[in-house]
Amino acid sequence: MKLLVRHQTVYSYDPSAGRVVMRLKLMPVDTPAQTVLDWKVSVNDDPVTGFHRNGNGEMEALWVRNDHLGQAVIVAEGLVETRETHGIVGGPISRVNPLYFLRDTPLTRASDAIAAMALALPDDNGPLARLHALAAAVTDAVTYRTGVTTSATTAAQAFTLGAGVCQDHAQIFIAGARVLGIPARYVSGYLLTSEGNELHETHGWAEALVPGLGWVGFDPSNRVCVTERYLRVASGLDADDAAPIRGTIMVAGDILIDADVRIAQADDGIEERQLQRQQQQNSPPPGLQG
Repeated sequence: MKLLVRHQTVYSYDPSAGRVVMRLKLMPVDTPAQTVLDWKVSVNDDPVTGFHRNGNGEMEALWVRNDHLGQAVIVAEGLVETRETHGIVGGPISRVNPLYFLRDTPLTRASDAIAAMALALPDDNGPLARLHALAAAVTDAVTYRTGVTTSATTAAQAFTLGAGVCQDHAQIFIAGARVLGIPARYVSGYLLTSEGNELHETHGWAEALVPGLGWVGFDPSNRVCVTERYLRVASGLDADDAAPIRGTIMVAGDILIDADVRIAQADDGIEERQLQRQQQQNSPPPGLQG
């Protein structure tokens, strides 16, 4: 499957920002499950070229602006071919010891309730079956509901609340896996949920290290392992660590954020034409250029 993506994020500063530093994790890399055919990242129409591989084997760059800035329009777009690997994602070549992903963070620290849920799961059929059971248990315990959690909500808080979104499901799964001694990490990327062009947000899921298989992707929110409809971009200990955009800004006033993700399946032979048409259809209006 070939996926066309256009991901635009607009930061508006009132008054203008005096200094902006952004870490961008918006450049996907080749893995056994995907091949990047064409991809670019720009800020205010200027290409970002300073990407380098981090310890996870993924690409990231720093974008710095020292003068007054009223708006930053960040666009990541391109074409990626994905493959069905039955959840086994392999992942980029990493310099990080997998045991690093047993480390807790404030967002993924397991509460007593999460630990009890994980430890109660049957382990007769091996770690893969236990992880599938963990993913199902997370979704059963936490109803998918928007507007009840934020990016700062911890796994323990969402589990107590019994509701949340993909970030919460993934972080609870990660917390549970680490209780079981299984390295697990958060993944940010994109998901094609249906045919055609539709409005989407970035998506989050989890990967766990299974002996004999390697890293396997689990999406508790959709009760599946990852498929060819998933496009992997970045990973980390938690959602904050794997965020596509993080930064520091010197501004005394308000910051407004508007994000828009478009993803579609490309037909063989017309990828470039589709990509061009999609970019034209989803270009920001003149008022958002800056």
